[in-house]
Amino acid sequence: MEGDRANRSKATIEGLIRDVACPIQNLDSKATSLSMKCVLACVRGGSPLAILTKDGDLYLPISDKMPDSDQRQKLMPFMGKYVQASGAVFERNGTRAIVIAEIKEMKDVHLTIEERESAR
Repeated sequence: MEGDRANRSKATIEGLIRDVACPIQNLDSKATSLSMKCVLACVRGGSPLAILTKDGDLYLPISDKMPDSDQRQKLMPFMGKYVQASGAVFERNGTRAIVIAEIKEMKDVHLTIEERESAR
């Protein structure tokens, strides 16, 4: 039996492709600054990928299929980059997800990239 559907809309969002762990745990985490060493270590360790917006919202990338399929291969070329992503956006109880139809790097957004690992 199919239940009620989550809030769904078409949208374009902008943000940083990164691991989800740091922005969840660290309120100082911003969409325009990151430790690439930390991001890559978390991603290699299996941390899910997310898009962190300048407003601090996190969007989890999902597929348009059920069962869901991994979006890592699609997003790895954009790891640590600020992007514009368009597609179907879902929201449920504060959790946001996006089915990415189009994605492109926004090279005009300045990022501060630290070489050291950030403290957790």
